Amino acid sequence: MACRRLFSDLRSFIKRGAWTRAILNNSVRGTMRKIKLSVFLLMAVIGCLAAPACNRGGSGKRVIAVIPKGVAHYFWQSVHAGAEAAGKEFGVEVVWKGPAQETDYSGQINIIEDAINRRVDGIVLAPSHGDALVPIVERAQKEGIPVTIFDSGISTETYLSYVATDNRQGGVVAADRLAERLGGKGKVAILGVKAGSVSTDEREQGFQETIKQKYPGIAIVAFQYGEADRAKSLDRATDILTAHADLNGMFASNESSTVGAVQAIKQKGLSGKVVLGGFDSSPNLIDDLKAGAIDSLVLQNPFKMGYEGVKSIVDKLNGQTPQRYLDTGVKLLTKENLDTPEMQALLKQP
Repeated sequence: MACRRLFSDLRSFIKRGAWTRAILNNSVRGTMRKIKLSVFLLMAVIGCLAAPACNRGGSGKRVIAVIPKGVAHYFWQSVHAGAEAAGKEFGVEVVWKGPAQETDYSGQINIIEDAINRRVDGIVLAPSHGDALVPIVERAQKEGIPVTIFDSGISTETYLSYVATDNRQGGVVAADRLAERLGGKGKVAILGVKAGSVSTDEREQGFQETIKQKYPGIAIVAFQYGEADRAKSLDRATDILTAHADLNGMFASNESSTVGAVQAIKQKGLSGKVVLGGFDSSPNLIDDLKAGAIDSLVLQNPFKMGYEGVKSIVDKLNGQTPQRYLDTGVKLLTKENLDTPEMQALLKQP
């Protein structure tokens, strides 16, 4: 990081042309001072170029900032574990920081800006908004800091790699399961997250398109956003259940919306009567699956997202070309396959 500051100081000094003016003004003493400073800065820069650790953190390691949408959900905790595992394996320092709320994209922009100003070696980012984060990501790339996008897409191509679930396919899987459980007919609702969050937008779109195209006997009668907040998701789900007493099923498109939906269903005494398909998992959601309050959960692999995101930056720093897009996969968890080795391996990841 010091290297880049020295380059900047030297460039600024030369642009000002201070030593040239000193010569023209016949200020010999001033000229000598300027020349000595030029030589000092130049030698420092050359020293940096020869020292691999010059652009590293206090630990002497390369520094990679991993910036999630939020930090509260179990999903993000698993991403963090994967990132740290990669950091340990590849000998880099992982700096983990995200906004308290997934809807706080201005807060996330500030975190990215801070990482750029610190001159980190790379950024691994889950954009909280597909459009609002574009300028800051493009700035990082222009300043020579590679950015890998994970979990959720962004409306620019100026990134190194994209590591994520095929979220649209996740919505398709959820729709097929719900339609199967309803026998291809009935009324369903969607409890979404927030407009502009590309990952959940794609899940919700995949669900809607599949229902409309493949299951004409099923009507989507309500669609509300829980704003990535458990309490708000509970309120929205309760509103839906109150307004549609004959509802047969519901799709919740992330962890917080699934938590809110299942709480509302249980409070209304509708467990097993309203078929709930959710997204992501937590210990409490697994308990609700076992109890029958949740029919199914679409699972991602957040540990792999964190690991592969950091690895892609390491590959770039080592002169390799990482995979442009890496699909980390989706699995459908039900009460029937909960105890299979495949599902247990996924659920037991940190």
